[in-house]
Amino acid sequence: MTTLAPSLPLLRIGPHTVQPPVVLAPMAGITNAPFRTLCREFSGGKGLFVSEMITTRALVERNEKTMQLIHFDASETPRSIQLYGVDPVTVGKAVRMIVDENLADHIDLNFGCPVPKVTRKGGGSALPYKRPLLRAILNQAVSNAGDLPVTIKMRKGIDDDHITYLDAGRIAVEEGVTAVALHGRTAAQHYGGTADWDAIARLKEHVPEIPVLGNGDIWCADDARRMMRETGCDGVVVGRGCLGRPWLFGDLVRAFEGTETRRAPAPHGNHLPTATAHAPGSDQPRTGAAPGLREVAGVMLRHATLLGEWIGDETRGVIDFRKHVAWYLKGFSVGSEMRKKLAITSSLEELGGQLQELDLDQPWPDGADGPRGRTSGNNRVVLPDGWLKDPYDCAGVSADAELDTSGG
Repeated sequence: MTTLAPSLPLLRIGPHTVQPPVVLAPMAGITNAPFRTLCREFSGGKGLFVSEMITTRALVERNEKTMQLIHFDASETPRSIQLYGVDPVTVGKAVRMIVDENLADHIDLNFGCPVPKVTRKGGGSALPYKRPLLRAILNQAVSNAGDLPVTIKMRKGIDDDHITYLDAGRIAVEEGVTAVALHGRTAAQHYGGTADWDAIARLKEHVPEIPVLGNGDIWCADDARRMMRETGCDGVVVGRGCLGRPWLFGDLVRAFEGTETRRAPAPHGNHLPTATAHAPGSDQPRTGAAPGLREVAGVMLRHATLLGEWIGDETRGVIDFRKHVAWYLKGFSVGSEMRKKLAITSSLEELGGQLQELDLDQPWPDGADGPRGRTSGNNRVVLPDGWLKDPYDCAGVSADAELDTSGG
């Protein structure tokens, strides 16, 4: 048994108390309503779970895909939306729409995305370099948000020669932002190398007025506790660490509440859960126990089922689930041919049948926690022409730079 000091402070995001201080990072194509449901079920509803990135232009124009992405289950509270935008006026309109139509309870702004189609328009992790533009966007967001708290998620900067996070944090405080989250990497690093937790500590010292959340290289509950202990941050944001591991949020709850954090292998011999099984449940990973492959297979079926129900089409739901297969199976002994077959399934019956062919009595494998997803680093950041010439010259940035679709 390991415990966390009882003096752990509560994380407050405006009127919302987040305890334990754990936030699901918005991830394009991942943190839709079905995945948020899984994570909430394992956490017992504790924590904060943020939507996929919603483009402000697409929201204001009521893009059909975007309107689906902003749907929240009745059990989700608080409802948390992440917005992306580069035009202050459009951002302000989107925030006002959220308030007027009661679409969410919390708004997070994306200043951390490193993907080229975002940064080439001056958005995401490129935007904080333009200090006046960042300030104008935050001003419009906060002034239109009413009682809704506005937070931001950002990176250290564009690259090691263009670090922005300390200036961005100070601007956020001055414009009334409620909390800031920092991924301890630059845009050029993408997800490569090791996250710089020292930068999280420096930001906490730099903006003591508001909560600072740390993000980067949290693969298990012990990592989250260590980050808070070493950096003094007020909470953690979990991204790639929960890919194929939605039960991580249950581990995090136990860790911050001072109960078991080291998981032991679950007993064997139980039946593969059906596609309608709910997680967690009698057939799902138990409190304090690492899931064996049989239990993981049950969660996979549950996830695919939820996607089909959300999309309104079983086949499309299973197809959308394919990208999760490798993450769920990481570390387990599953042959390459079976992995290929699982990655091209198109029905729940087919998926369930193929899962039954696996050696489901495998316990949780050693070394299964760790990096998942793309980890390449030292990338050239794609930016608008002349973007780095002057951090205070925002000429040429207009509403035309807004993306017209959501979800990344």
